[in-house]
Formats: sequence, structure tokens, C-alpha cells
Amino acid sequence: MADPTLATARDHRGEGAHAHVGEGAHAHVNKGEMFTSFDVDAFEVPSPREEVWRFTPFRRLRGLHDGSAQRTADPVIEVSGTADGVTVEAVGRDDVRLGQGGVPFDRVAAQAFSSFTDATVVTVGREVELSDPVVVSITGPGEGEVAFGHIQIRLEPFARAVVVLDEQGSGTYAENIEFVVGDSASLTVVNVHDWADDMVHVAAHHVRVGRDAVVRHFAISLGGNLVRLSPVVHYDGPGGDVELWGLYFADAGQHLEQRLLVDHSQPHCRSNVVYKGALQGDPSGDRTREAHTVWIGDVLIRPAAEGTDTFELNRNLVLTDNARADSVPNLEIETGEIVGAGHASATGRFDDEQLFYLQARGIPEEQARRLVIRGFFREVIAKIAVPEIRERLEAAIERELQISGA
Repeated sequence: MADPTLATARDHRGEGAHAHVGEGAHAHVNKGEMFTSFDVDAFEVPSPREEVWRFTPFRRLRGLHDGSAQRTADPVIEVSGTADGVTVEAVGRDDVRLGQGGVPFDRVAAQAFSSFTDATVVTVGREVELSDPVVVSITGPGEGEVAFGHIQIRLEPFARAVVVLDEQGSGTYAENIEFVVGDSASLTVVNVHDWADDMVHVAAHHVRVGRDAVVRHFAISLGGNLVRLSPVVHYDGPGGDVELWGLYFADAGQHLEQRLLVDHSQPHCRSNVVYKGALQGDPSGDRTREAHTVWIGDVLIRPAAEGTDTFELNRNLVLTDNARADSVPNLEIETGEIVGAGHASATGRFDDEQLFYLQARGIPEEQARRLVIRGFFREVIAKIAVPEIRERLEAAIERELQISGA
């Protein structure tokens, strides 16, 4: 597989938790900071000329970017699997905890914050260790409807938990999800986008990592018409350890986009990013039926972040014609006192040598292709600590392979 051309443009947020601009000011982005605000009007309407939006098909956003998409319904959010030491609350925008994970960094996220009816806050108490996952089910508002949501997952110091965010249904939906992970706490979150074919979904994930805390974040994108996910990681103290894992499978007509930022601002922290995707478009050549994936991985190592150890990897497997994968890893280092930093990206078709090896041992070509694809995703699936989710993903990939005829 050949490495694609790597771009150097990148965007990231500053260290300040809140930022506001006056009337007529611009939400200006530069290499050292990203403007943030709860106020929708503080942001200009984005355009395809901006680096952070240049891959997104605006005509398919249904007005989420310019304010013309107004709330007509609400998502259905249900929490199950709670135990002693876990609280679930419905709160308003005036709750002081909202924003502790992160503040909206674009107009869609600000619109989502200003438009939700109630926010759901799930808190795992200090030193509570959960043996079973907490499952947060999010159901879209329905075909033709528009909804906005806000969820915050909080782990107090020394807590340990697995949280599954299971998103299904139809409609148009924008949301902010905050993960506030206290000192020495450990959170594994598995976010599954299993939307219906009509769904347009734009989400911002704000991850705040305490001293010596551990976060394992899995983003699984399978369904939907357009899905755009933007996870942002901030460290609040030394010793933070974050891994971001992703799996996506785009069919004809789908646009799946992931934009990540890991902002290393504290010493002796670690991050590892692995995202893998497969694409299968309509081989007839109809551009409206193109499968398109976008992965932008930004890592910033600030001057104070001595001892940082980081790596990011993106791999894309193109199964048919009329499929396009854009992959842009970016690494910005502002101190030389680090353990290590690197990135890698590759996009291509089947490895002929792998197919030849399997066929040479008597495995038919069709079965050999399936084995290669399963093996391609195995690294990510094997890391998921919830057996039910692993089985569900394996079944979903098998259905995708039946569509492609692999």
C-alpha cells in the first residue's frame, strides 16, 4: 500500500477552558490555539475554503452548519447497567459541570449546546469499580426530524468503568459528549454509530484526562448518510495515558469523517491512535454513490509536554472502484525533550501477496478476500472489552462483505 501525500495544515484548541469574542469578531484558528465558545453567534458560518471543513459535503449537512436546522424533536437517551456508586441526572445548561470536559470549538457544536432540551450526566463515584458496562442508548429523532443532544460521562478519582454509547435511528442529529476522567481513574468508552441510511450526524467528543488517568476510546462508524466525529483530548496532569481506536466501513453514498486532536500540554503523557477503515462504492461510476471516508489526525506536543510518547496510524482498504479515502496525519512538536513521536498512513487495495499466499494453500479467492478483511479489522475488534459489541461488529462486517461480494 502506498502512503498518501501528507498535508501540513492543522487545527487545535488552546489551553484555556473558555473563550469568547465580541460582536463582529471572528472565530480565528491558528497553530497554537482554537477558539471555543458556547455562543453560536461567536462563530462564523463555516465554508469549504476552511481547512477543517474542506472535505465535508455541505449540501448534505441539512443546515446544521448555518443555523437553518432548528430543533423539531429530541433524541431518546436511556441509561442501563448502572450499579451502586453510579448516578444518572438530567440537567439544564446552567449546570456548572457542563463544559468541564471541553467547550464547543465550531458552530455546529455550539448550536448543539444551545439547542438541547436536557443534558444527561452519568457519574461514577470515587473509587467505584464497575464489573459490567454502563450502556447509554441514543436513538435519533426520526426521519425528517432534527435534534440536538448533550451527554457527560464523569469518573471521579480512582474509579474504573466501561461505557458503551450505542447510537441508532434516523434523522438529523448534532451533539456534544464530554468525558471527564479524574486522577488515577480508568475509562473505556465504546461509541457505536449504527445509524439508519438517512442519518446525518455531527458529534464533538471532549476528553479531559486527569493525572495518571487512563482512557481507551473506541469509535465505530458503520451506518448513516453523513457522519462527522471530532474527538479532542486534553491532559490535566502528568501521567495521562490515552488510546484512540477507530473502525469504519463506508458503503456507496456514505460519507464518514473523523477529525482527531490530541493536545499534549502536560509532561510524561502517552497517546496512541489506530484507525482502520474499508470502503466500497457503487462500481457503476455514479459520483453520488461514491463511498468517501476522511481521517484527519492531529497531535500537538506543547513546550511543557516533556517526556511525551505518541504515535498515530491510519489504514484504509479500498474494496471497489468509486471509493475515496482521504487520510492526513499531522504532528506538531514544540519541544525536543520527548520519548518518541510518529505517524503513518496508507490507503490501497488488497495485498496481492496475502491473497496469493492463501490461495496457494487451497483457499478459494472469495474466502481468501474475506479472511484478509477480517484480519485487517481484527486488531481493533480484539481490543474491545465488551464481548457483545465484538460479536455485533463481526456480524456487521460480515453483512458488509456480502454487499461487496468479497
